[in-house]
Amino acid sequence: MEGKQKQMLATLVGCNYAGTPNELRGCINDVLAMRDTLVARFGFASRDITVLTDDHDDGSGGVLPTGANIKRALADMVARAAPGDLLFFHYSGHGTLVPHRRGHGHDGGRRDEAIVPCDFNLITGSSSCSRSPLLPVRHHRARAHHRSDILAADVDFRQLVDRVPQGATFTMVSDSCHSGGLIDQEKEQIGPSVDDLANGTTTPATSTRAVRARFLPYAAVVGHLSDASGVDASHHVADHLLALFGADASAKFHHQRHHDSTPTLRPDGGVLLSGCQTDETSADVAADDEAADGGKACGAFSSAVQAVLAAHPAPLSNREVVSRAREVLGEQGFEQHPCLYCSDANADAPFLGQQEEKPAAAMAAL
Repeated sequence: MEGKQKQMLATLVGCNYAGTPNELRGCINDVLAMRDTLVARFGFASRDITVLTDDHDDGSGGVLPTGANIKRALADMVARAAPGDLLFFHYSGHGTLVPHRRGHGHDGGRRDEAIVPCDFNLITGSSSCSRSPLLPVRHHRARAHHRSDILAADVDFRQLVDRVPQGATFTMVSDSCHSGGLIDQEKEQIGPSVDDLANGTTTPATSTRAVRARFLPYAAVVGHLSDASGVDASHHVADHLLALFGADASAKFHHQRHHDSTPTLRPDGGVLLSGCQTDETSADVAADDEAADGGKACGAFSSAVQAVLAAHPAPLSNREVVSRAREVLGEQGFEQHPCLYCSDANADAPFLGQQEEKPAAAMAAL
C-alpha cells in the first residue's frame, strides 16, 4: 500500500425537472459549481467526477439522472473504492417523505426520507431490513463493472455506506427537502436532537425571499407515478414503482418487512451534510434573489457551502462546514437548519479530507 495514491471519486446529480409542474431552477447550477470546486480546491481529477443532469435529451450523449442511473453511478464508485479512498455524492433536487405501507398516508406513522430522480424512481435513505453486519469487500479493479451491476439494484443509501471499504469515506451533500435522515442510522452531530447552543448556531429570521421548496408531497409523487403506471392512486408508492421499474426500483420497495427494534449505531465511513432537518424544507433560490450565487439560481444550502469554502481556507472540519453554513443561512433569513450525521471521528475530520489548501501551481496544472 506504500506510495499508493488515494482515489477521490465523485458523483454529482442535479434535477431541475424542466417543463413540469415540479420545476426547479438552481439544481444544475449547484452541481456544476461543486464540480469546479472539487477540481480547483480539492484536487479531484475531472475524469473521476460523474455528473448527471436532466437538461438534455436522451440523444445528446449525456446520462439522465434516473433512479437506475444514479444508483449505477454510486454503485460504480463503491466498486472502485479501496481503503483510504474518498467518495463524494452531491444531490440537488426534490426530496419527499414516504410512509410505511402499514401507515399508508394517514396514521402519522414513521416515514422514510427519499430523493426524487428525474423519472421519480425514488431512492430512500433506509434499508429494507435491520442493518446487516458489514461484509468484507474484495477489490479487484478488473471486476469493478461486474460488481457495480450487482450492487446497483440494492443501493439505498444505508446499504451503500455499509459496502464502503473500511478506512474509506462516503460524504454526501443533499440539498433537498427533508434530507436530515438520508443515511439511516448515522449519528446526529448537528441537528434537532443536539443542543444548538453547543454548536454556536442561531435561529434564522423569518424568510421573505422568493424561493421554492425542494419538496414534493407524497400525494404529488403518487399522482405522477399513477398517471404512468395505470395503478390507482390509492395504492402505496411501492406498487407504482414496482409496476414501472421492476428490478430497478429501490430495494426498500421490494421488501416490505418492518422492524420495530432500534438498530445499534456503529461508526462507519458515512458522512451526511443535509440542507435541512427531516421536518424542514430546503430553498431553491431564483436568479434575481439577492442570495443567488453569482446572479444564478441556486440552492440556498449549496450556495452557503460554497460561501463557507470561499471564505475559509483548509482545513475545515465537517462540523465547521455545517455550522458555518447555518450561520450564512441565518444571516440571509432562510428558515432551514443544515444538519450533520456521522461518527464522532468524522464530525471533526477535514471536509473531503483536505488538510491544507492545494498549491496554486498545482491547481493551474489541472
